Amino acid sequence: MSASDENPDLSSRVAAALPTRRALYYGGRWHEPLSGAQARSLNPATQEDLGPYAVADAADVDAAVRAADAAAGAWRATPPLERAALLRRAAAIVREHAWDLALIDAADCGNPVRQMRDDAVIAATQLEYFAGLVLELKGETIPTQNGSLDYTVREPLGVVARIIPFNHPFMFAAGKIAAPLAAGNTVIVKPPEQAPLSSLRLFELIGDIFPPGVLNCLTGDRATGAALSAHDGVAAVALIGSVNAGKAVMRTAADGLKKVLLELGGKNAMLVYPDADPEKTALGAVRGMNFTWCGQSCGSTSRLFLHESVHDSVLSRIVALTADMHRPGLPTDTRTTMGALVSRDQMEKSLSYITSATAEGARIAHGGRRCEDTALRNGYFVEPTILAGVTPAMRVAREEIFGPVLAVIKWSDEDALFAAVNGVEYGLTASIWTRDLATAHRAAARVQAGYVWINGSSNHFIGAPFGGYKQSGIGREECKEELLEFTQVKNINVTLD
Repeated sequence: MSASDENPDLSSRVAAALPTRRALYYGGRWHEPLSGAQARSLNPATQEDLGPYAVADAADVDAAVRAADAAAGAWRATPPLERAALLRRAAAIVREHAWDLALIDAADCGNPVRQMRDDAVIAATQLEYFAGLVLELKGETIPTQNGSLDYTVREPLGVVARIIPFNHPFMFAAGKIAAPLAAGNTVIVKPPEQAPLSSLRLFELIGDIFPPGVLNCLTGDRATGAALSAHDGVAAVALIGSVNAGKAVMRTAADGLKKVLLELGGKNAMLVYPDADPEKTALGAVRGMNFTWCGQSCGSTSRLFLHESVHDSVLSRIVALTADMHRPGLPTDTRTTMGALVSRDQMEKSLSYITSATAEGARIAHGGRRCEDTALRNGYFVEPTILAGVTPAMRVAREEIFGPVLAVIKWSDEDALFAAVNGVEYGLTASIWTRDLATAHRAAARVQAGYVWINGSSNHFIGAPFGGYKQSGIGREECKEELLEFTQVKNINVTLD
C-alpha cells in the first residue's frame, strides 16, 4: 500500500490492514488466553472499535516463558551469521509492509500515518544494524603471571522480556527485538495495552521466520508485564516507559536479581543563549517538543529556557511556527502533522497541567484547549500549547506531562539556569543553542543528561547511545552497548603446563 496525494485520507483502508490474529503467540503458534480474557482496542481519534485482543495472565506468561526457554539452547548455538540473516529477512518484510503497519499505528495509537511510516523504516534499520553487529560479540585475552591463558567470552542471558510503550508501538516492537535476538537470546514482547495491534500484525508477518519459541508475543495489561518481570525463567527485562513503570519493573525483577534495561521519562531542557540564531532556535524548539506525537515522547524538550535578551522575539517566532506547522487532524490522513493523544487519561492529564500552570501564574501564549473542530469531536485532541511566564518551581516545569505542553522559562544568570535545568529528577536529553564553541562545550559539560544536542533537537542517530541520567533510565540503547546489555561475560583460565 502507498499513500496517495489524490486521496490522502487512508481511513477506508484501516480494516484491511489490521491483524486477523488476536491471540497470544508463543512456541511458534497462536494460543487463545487460558482464562479466555480479552480487551478491545479503540481508535483514540474517532472511538471506532478496532476489535478484541487477548489478555495474558500469569499462566499464559508461564507457558510462553517455558516455550522461550525450550528454544534458548538451539538459538544460542545458531551461528551468528545465520541469526543475522533472519534479522535481515525480517527487516525486508517490515520495509515491504511499512504503509500498512503505519496505518495500523495511526488508527490504534493516534500518531500521524506519514510519520508512522518513518517509524517502520527506523525499525527495519535497527534490525539491519544489529544484524551487522553479530560478529562484534567478542571477548578479550588477559595477560597472567603464571603463563596460563586467560580469556573471556560473551554469552547470551536466556529469555528476555521487552515491554513496549504506546507512543511508537511498532517501531519499538520491531526494533527492540533486534539486539537480544542478535546476541542469541530468545525474546517475549509485551505490547502496550493502549495500542497492541501493530505488534500482532508484526508477528503475523515475521513470527514464523524464526524457530518456534525464539520470538514470542503476549498482549495484555499491567498485570501481564508484572508477571513477566517476576517470572523465574526470565533473565532480563527491558522497558521503555515512565519512571513509575521502571520502578515497578525493578521491584518485581529484584527477587530474581534480573538484569534490567530501562529507558524512562524526561523533563528535558532546551537552553537558548543570547547569541543563538533566532530563526533556527525557534524551529528547533518546535521540533524538539515533538508536537507531531502530541508531545508523547520521552525525549521532548518540554522546558524551554530563553535568555531574557531574546525571550520575546524567539517566543513570538515559536508561536507563529507552531500555529503554522501543527494543527491536529485525523491520524489516518497523510496531510496531518499532529495526531491525537492515545487515551482520555492522557488528554485529561495534559489539560489538568495547563489549568494548574495558569493557576500558578503562567499565561497561555498559544493553544491551551481541547480541539473544537467538529470533525475531531470524538477524539482525544488537545491544541499544541505554549505556556509563557513559567518559573522553575511550577509543577509544569518539574513533572513529565507526556502531552503537547511546552513550558517557557526566562533566564538571565547562568548559575541559576543550571540549578533549574538540573534541579529535576530526570536527565534524559538536553538541547543547547549558541554560536560560541566554548559556551556550547561548557554547557554540555554542566547539563545532567545522557543525550545532548548542540544547535539541534529531536534527531536520533543509529549507533549513537541513547539513555538517561538519574531517574531517566539505566543502560544505553540504539548502539553497540544495547547489544552488550543482553550478554554476560564468562572468564576462562587455561593452565598450559
